[in-house]
Amino acid sequence: MLTPGQAADSPRFRAVVERSKVRVPVGRPRTRPDAVAADKAYSSRANRAYLRNRKVKAAIPEKADQAANRKKKGSRGGRPVTHDTMLYRERNTVERCINKIKEWRGPATRYDKTPESYLAGLPLRGAILWIRSLQPT
Repeated sequence: MLTPGQAADSPRFRAVVERSKVRVPVGRPRTRPDAVAADKAYSSRANRAYLRNRKVKAAIPEKADQAANRKKKGSRGGRPVTHDTMLYRERNTVERCINKIKEWRGPATRYDKTPESYLAGLPLRGAILWIRSLQPT
């Protein structure tokens, strides 16, 4: 899902999760993942409630200001947010892939002004990375 460069990603969280498909070895792709790993930008009550209602495990750390606000409320603030740290560490693989995509100047700086040309460059960069991975080092 493409958003303007200056727009925050968190409001689009729900739409991205709904559009995602989980590939499994046999059968058609599922529409509900087992878990979602995201960074602190996606830590909000609305996002966590959405995942909880869909019975999806959330691996999203709590922001420091949210934790301080919760602690300030005392017993009315609720329980601390828990997340699976091992699952959160796997997010590193995705971040490294995004960094490899951004090594290409087009996606990194958004020289492509139209959404169509920007989105067309992403599969092209993916193909280049895949072909390079096939070559022996």
